[in-house]
Amino acid sequence: MTLDPEALRSAMRAWSAGVTVVAAAYENDRHGMTANSFTSISLDPAWITIAMKKDTRTHELTLKSGAFGLTILASSQKRVSDLFAGRLPESADRFSHVQIETLVTGSPLIVGGLSWMDCRVVHTHDAGLNTLFIAEVAAARGTGEGEPLIYHNREYWALSRLE
Repeated sequence: MTLDPEALRSAMRAWSAGVTVVAAAYENDRHGMTANSFTSISLDPAWITIAMKKDTRTHELTLKSGAFGLTILASSQKRVSDLFAGRLPESADRFSHVQIETLVTGSPLIVGGLSWMDCRVVHTHDAGLNTLFIAEVAAARGTGEGEPLIYHNREYWALSRLE
């Protein structure tokens, strides 16, 4: 018996996660999307993993370029998250609404995030509707300071510290 996707979606609403924008560029095309299926998997080598839905432009550009940039969003960047999640009216270039920078690979990174990772894809794995990308972090910036944007039960939340 196969699990109903809605049952899994409902159960996953209990998982709280930080919000990122993953972005890729290839030739004169660039695109980004909001994602929270990201984690660090190794410090040596410096590897992270992220899952991307196969039918997205960001997925296509990541495959073509072999690289992506990942920005961990600050709590003040809810609008940026909504823009890259497609919740705001689509524009020809989502990046025209934000300031970006690049580090090593040329992948776009969003200014104002809490941290940035510029990554080169080292492995891909088929994962149903998604591809699991394992990537080497070629460059990283950030200190852990600031308030992260948190997503829980289909809403944005603020993080508070327990004493």
